[in-house]
Amino acid sequence: MKTQDFDFRLPQELIAQFPPEARRASRLLALDGRNGVLHDRLFSDLPDWVQPHDVVIFNDTRVIKARVFGAKDTGGQVEMLLERVLDEKHALAQIRASHAPKPDSRIVITPDAAFTVLERVGEMYKVRLEAETPLLAWLEKHGSLPLPPYITRQPNPVDEARYQTIYASKPGAVAAPTAGLHFDEAMLSELRARGVSIAYVTLHVGAGTFQPVRVDDVREHRMHSEWYHVPQETVDAIAQANAQGGRVLAVGTTSLRALESAAGSSALQAGYGETNLFILPGYQFQVVQRLLTNFHLPKSTLFMLVCAFGGMVNMKLAYRHAVEARYRFFSYGDAMLIEREHA
Repeated sequence: MKTQDFDFRLPQELIAQFPPEARRASRLLALDGRNGVLHDRLFSDLPDWVQPHDVVIFNDTRVIKARVFGAKDTGGQVEMLLERVLDEKHALAQIRASHAPKPDSRIVITPDAAFTVLERVGEMYKVRLEAETPLLAWLEKHGSLPLPPYITRQPNPVDEARYQTIYASKPGAVAAPTAGLHFDEAMLSELRARGVSIAYVTLHVGAGTFQPVRVDDVREHRMHSEWYHVPQETVDAIAQANAQGGRVLAVGTTSLRALESAAGSSALQAGYGETNLFILPGYQFQVVQRLLTNFHLPKSTLFMLVCAFGGMVNMKLAYRHAVEARYRFFSYGDAMLIEREHA
């Protein structure tokens, strides 16, 4: 498979720059991967597409204010994205500067806070916060929200709320699990009223989710590793749904990747782990039958994943329809509900 096989035409004006007025005020394109049939609906219609004993899995990660601006001791300007918090003082960070920082160099953020660069770790740097406050609390006060690169504006106070899911509770992500942004409390109540179970996983989304595929042969691409947790109660909820004839609906590609990573080639297991799972057409899904997701970038790993899930021909036709019907793309865009091609 070639990266070019996953290209499609996407007009720039379809990339949503702002969230809709209300969380549920988006459109929903439903695809039955078994026959390719499409349905144009509204996201508020989602409860019509579930049935009793289904289980819906959400990613409860919380986006941290991971973008920080500072200066080297020499005066050069620096932009940092703290990709992963390691403990109360240390993190792995992407650093953008005119010259690569050297070990033991300092990046001054405020008069009483700086980061010391400890070492290079692949494409990132291990850094230590030199301040009294623990790192996550310090970022909440001094960092800024890391909106995705395709949102071409600065974050504003609206983003502080709308670029988080309403159930976000585990801080650690640098990008939102955006399929979950459509849900409000009323929608969760409606799903429960339909006899649906709700359960959670955690996957701290990294900036690698935006990393372009730079190789011609997609099998040569390597995903960045991300931390995940699948609790025992989620494993139990899925087992109960399966026993009662219900279906597993993953909200977002991150929820799906956490579940499929925890299953591997055997039964779903509770626990913590690191995943660099790269899902391409031909992948044999173990856990998830249905996927709710936003519309993704051409030639991206996320578009490759949905092609694996809903069928490559189906997805190309669905995305062509989405462009023609003026669906809104990416983080603040519309949603797509996909029934797996091979159940």
